Amino acid sequence: MNKTKQLVVIGGGAAGFFGAVTAARAFPESRVIVLEKSNKLLSKVKISGGGRCNVTHACYERNRLVKSYPRGEKSLPGPFAQFDAGTTVQWFEERGVRLKTEPDGRMFPVTDNSQTIVDCLLAEARAVGVEVRTGWGVKAIEKDPETGTFLITGTDDLSLRADRVLVATGGNPNPAAYAWLERLGHRVMSPVPSLFTFNVPASPLLDLAGVSVPEAGVKVSGTKLVQNGPLLVTHWGFSGPAVLKLSAWGARDLAGLDYRFQMQVNWVPGKNEDAVRADLAAYRDAHPKQTVAANPLYGLPQRLWKRLVEGAEIGEALRWADLPKKNLNKLIDALVHSTYRVDGKSTYKDEFVTCGGIAAGDVDWQTMESRRCPGLFFAGEILDVDGITGGFNFQNAWTTGFIAGKNLGG
Repeated sequence: MNKTKQLVVIGGGAAGFFGAVTAARAFPESRVIVLEKSNKLLSKVKISGGGRCNVTHACYERNRLVKSYPRGEKSLPGPFAQFDAGTTVQWFEERGVRLKTEPDGRMFPVTDNSQTIVDCLLAEARAVGVEVRTGWGVKAIEKDPETGTFLITGTDDLSLRADRVLVATGGNPNPAAYAWLERLGHRVMSPVPSLFTFNVPASPLLDLAGVSVPEAGVKVSGTKLVQNGPLLVTHWGFSGPAVLKLSAWGARDLAGLDYRFQMQVNWVPGKNEDAVRADLAAYRDAHPKQTVAANPLYGLPQRLWKRLVEGAEIGEALRWADLPKKNLNKLIDALVHSTYRVDGKSTYKDEFVTCGGIAAGDVDWQTMESRRCPGLFFAGEILDVDGITGGFNFQNAWTTGFIAGKNLGG
C-alpha cells in the first residue's frame, strides 16, 4: 500500500516513541519515521528510576496531578483530560506490562526492570510499522511556503522531506540547541537545569553519606523556597526528595545564584525553637541521668544525632541533668536550622531535566501543534514543562506524545 503522508518524529525517547506509535495507529495510511541522533533508543527510559523506570505517579485527580509541575501547571489540565496517569497505566497493561505502586506513589513495572518498558515500546513500534533511524541528528528544518511540507537536514547533510513533523528532542541546558526552532519563529524560555542535588564540599556530614531522615525541612536562605520531605546525606552534600523538589521549584532562582547559597535544614520539621526547647526540657526532666549523645531524639539516626550533638560542643559523657544552657541552645539551633553552604550542583542519578524550552504560548495544548509553524508539533521536555521527581516527567512525555501523535497526520 502506498503511504499517502510522511510523518517524521525527531527524537527517539519516551515522548518521541509514544508520539510515533500513536500516529502510526491513528494514521495507518501514513509512513512514520523516527530520527534519533544517537545510536541508542529510549536511553533515558532505560536508566531512569535506578534502572527500574518510574513510569508515572499514582495521582488520578487531574487537579492534583498538575500541582507537581513547576512549569506546566497552567498548560497541562487540557492534555491530562485526554491522557492522564490512569490512561498510562491502562495503555501499558493492554500491552502486557503491569505496573505497581510504591508507598510514595511512584509506579514501576512489576518486573522492577526498565527494559520491560523499553521492550514494550520497541515491540509496539514494530507492530505498527514505525521506521526507526539512529545516528540521524537534525541541524535544520525548513518549511516550504507553497506546499507546506518540511525539509529536514541532518548533521551529515542527509535530507528528508516530511508532511508533518513532531519534535521530541528532550531538554537541553544549552540555549544554542534550540536555535533551529527559533528560526521557525518560536520563543524559547531560557533553559536551566532542574532536579539536581546540592554540593556542600565543606559539610561536616560528608562522612555520614547514606544516612537519611524520612522528613526534614530544607530552605534556601533569603528566599521563599522551602520544601519538606525525605533528606539523604551524600558524600558530596545532600540529595533526596526534599532537595530534588526544592531544585525543581527553585530552578531559575538557584541558577540566578550560580548555585551558591546558604541552605537551612530543620531536622524536626513542623517544630520551631520553642517547641523543641519544650521537648528537650521534658526529656531532661524524665531522663536526667541519660547521656545526651547516646540517646537520639525525634527518631533521628544515631550517627546524625551524635554529629549534631558534637557540633553543639556536648561531650559524649555529658548527661542531660548537667547540660549547660549555652550548649542546649546550640543543640536546639542545630536541630531547627542547621546551616550549610551550597557550592554547586550535581545531576541526580544520571537523570537530567531541563526547566525551559518552547514557550507555552507557542503551542496549542489541545493538539500539541505549533501556533507559529502549522504542521510542526511538540512533545515532552522540549516544551517549557517539567515536573518534580516521582514519575511526573514521564507522564508529561506520554501525555503530550499521545496527543501530538493522534493529531500528527490530520
